[in-house]
Amino acid sequence: MGRVRHTVLGLGVAVALAMLAYLVIDVEASWSYALDLRSRQLAALVVVGAAIGASSLVFQTIAGSRILTPGVMGFDALYVFIQTVIVFTLGPTALQLMGIPERFLLNTGLLALFGLILFRWLFRAHSRNLFVLVLVGIVIGALFSSLATLASRMLSPDDYLTLQTVLFASFNTVNLQLLLVTAAVTSVGLVALVPMLRSLDVVDLGRDAALGLGLDYHRAVTRALLLVTLLVATATALVGPMLFLGLLVANLTRQVVPTHRHTILVPAAAAVGVICTVGGQLIVTHVFALNTTLSVIVNLVGGLYFLLLLLKAVRL
Repeated sequence: MGRVRHTVLGLGVAVALAMLAYLVIDVEASWSYALDLRSRQLAALVVVGAAIGASSLVFQTIAGSRILTPGVMGFDALYVFIQTVIVFTLGPTALQLMGIPERFLLNTGLLALFGLILFRWLFRAHSRNLFVLVLVGIVIGALFSSLATLASRMLSPDDYLTLQTVLFASFNTVNLQLLLVTAAVTSVGLVALVPMLRSLDVVDLGRDAALGLGLDYHRAVTRALLLVTLLVATATALVGPMLFLGLLVANLTRQVVPTHRHTILVPAAAAVGVICTVGGQLIVTHVFALNTTLSVIVNLVGGLYFLLLLLKAVRL
């Protein structure tokens, strides 16, 4: 238990150092301007990292798998499909005419609806069958990706470039109003998870064991899925898709924090998520000079990690 405390303390220190570094490294303009701009970007990084980290770890517990996350189950592919359909049917000006708040609400609502329907159907029909869940996730992701690709190929070059600016997760031009709304929703979602953390320890044992111990399994899973869907949908609608961020964060958390207690794992996952997003954006800014995006790096590293986890699962 002492090792766990030291690890959690170390994560807290790492979060503080990463945030401080993001604010003060290579400030060349006026400090007031730099801090105002960077503090807004930092807030978005913290919100997204905490939301994706905590929700992905909870989702893995419900699914009974260390290789499944909402992103792998088709969330990000649906986001891409929604943006492509908007541009294809209404034109690129629709994204500007719709306004950022309206687009945010549309994306959040559709993603949340999709998540609730998909997750409830999957876990009711197939319980925690890993191979069925992986197969369904791959099929759904491939379906949305194929439809989005088909629609994008019929766009003009200018329309296609407009679409691409929306599809890559960006923390450089976050709308302050939407950031405040997302931060509030994320805070409410994370606080609402706190009373459920001990029951998630029982859910992690499996459906039969949880029912045998007297847990209302259906209710616990439904409430957890509702919060997971809300957190993932708002984070994705704010900055765009980062497919493998949740997978990377959740599995790193389980490796560095040797415990099965969700009262420790979930806050640790939020901290690791913040470290990954803030640290990753530092690398994008100061190593790659903004010639790439955080989502590209996360998907590259996370994709390789996902393949390793799949190969390990097959061997087992």
